[in-house]
Amino acid sequence: MMLIGGQWIREGSGGVFPVRDPATEEFFAEVPRATEQEVDRACKAAAEAFPSWSKSLPAERAKVLLKAAEELEQKTDEIARILTKEQGKPIKEAKGEVRGAVQALRFFAHHADFSIGELRAPNRAGTVNLVKYYPVGPVAVISPWNYPVLLTAWKVAPALAAGCTVVIKPSSKTPLAVTEFVRCLLEGGAPAGVVNLIHGSGDVGMALVRHTSIRKITFTGETETGKIIMREAAGGIKRLTLELGGHCPLIVAADADLDAAVEGGVYRAFRNMGQVCNSVNRIYVERPVYKEFLQMFIERTKKLTIGPGIEDPDLGPMIDDEARKRVMFHIHDAVSKGATVIYGGKIPPGFEKGFFFEPTVLINVDHSMIVMREETFGPVAPIMAVDSLDEAIKWANDSRYGLVAYLYTRDIGKALRAAEKLEYGTVGINNVVGGEVEYPYAGWKESGLGFELSEHAIFEFLQVKHIRIYWR
Repeated sequence: MMLIGGQWIREGSGGVFPVRDPATEEFFAEVPRATEQEVDRACKAAAEAFPSWSKSLPAERAKVLLKAAEELEQKTDEIARILTKEQGKPIKEAKGEVRGAVQALRFFAHHADFSIGELRAPNRAGTVNLVKYYPVGPVAVISPWNYPVLLTAWKVAPALAAGCTVVIKPSSKTPLAVTEFVRCLLEGGAPAGVVNLIHGSGDVGMALVRHTSIRKITFTGETETGKIIMREAAGGIKRLTLELGGHCPLIVAADADLDAAVEGGVYRAFRNMGQVCNSVNRIYVERPVYKEFLQMFIERTKKLTIGPGIEDPDLGPMIDDEARKRVMFHIHDAVSKGATVIYGGKIPPGFEKGFFFEPTVLINVDHSMIVMREETFGPVAPIMAVDSLDEAIKWANDSRYGLVAYLYTRDIGKALRAAEKLEYGTVGINNVVGGEVEYPYAGWKESGLGFELSEHAIFEFLQVKHIRIYWR
């Protein structure tokens, strides 16, 4: 269903579209499809609700977020099953995603008072300077299919905490779990029009971006789509937060703890079938430990289990056949240019139905290959030997992306020097955790604009006013 102005809508003027289970390829649900008509109604509802919501006390907004978090937490298992059914990920990961959304709601509830303002010290006698923050206006929230609940929460929670109203458009591939997330916001006490939900494909998203009532757009998705949104938003000088492509490197120094590096590398390369913006997309290993790391990496990869997400394997299916074909194309391109598939590289036996693919390890790779330059968004780990840490950093930075980089080394001085040189918004040293709610998550270069997470993310949804008073 869609939600517009506090009313649930079962039918859209664009008819309906089906939702498919990627583990079976079967269509199991239908969702109403919006057109510009529903986009207009949703945006106007958000605009009408904005004056009262923007003037509500931070404590009142926090109360709604905290109650919504409670509702969401109680429905973790139910929503996780829906998420696994439509997205494919293992059920334990789906539960973890819902728990992450609960955490985001609670975190931003406790930081809603960041939107109040401050009294600044005078720069000359006889003056008082107030700096006040105001919600920017109705926000378009366009969220992706790989972490639909979590990444919607990352956007909606700070927007609501700041006093903005929202129109949410989830991916047409994963609309169901987000619908339940929105239901929790409504049950948490969000007033009519503060939270709106519409469904559809890219044309609906573009209509939302263009709508004159929208003053801010927050989007997670492909870099090329982000560029289109930037061009469309320019006409209205609209504020943007864009979290785009990753293509993240992992560097393994000669002095690294190889057990930890392998465990982290396999986890981050193949989790959610590599369909994560901060997945390890390429691995650079110093030559003295290259062979040992490679052998350990392959042995660990062989232990990964594959199956329908509801059976809770290590790896579920990919989202659809288009995503799987992209993976196969990247592998074919690499092999045609001299790479070797040392493990995986095909559809696993017994999984002719569903969009399954083996975790794949490539060697003899170089930067002439697409897999080393562009985001595969699939379970492929190309591993390249390098002669020094400086060479690894050079290759890591040889990218138009700059979201997250990872480095394993026992030398903290070496680690910190490398972190300074790596052109990425997040650098994980001896860990592969990218994107925690307490810390800013920013993409450099073509990986994004603005940032998400941390209490400072609320400022992405605020505009500032300086009030200068001369009193004598």
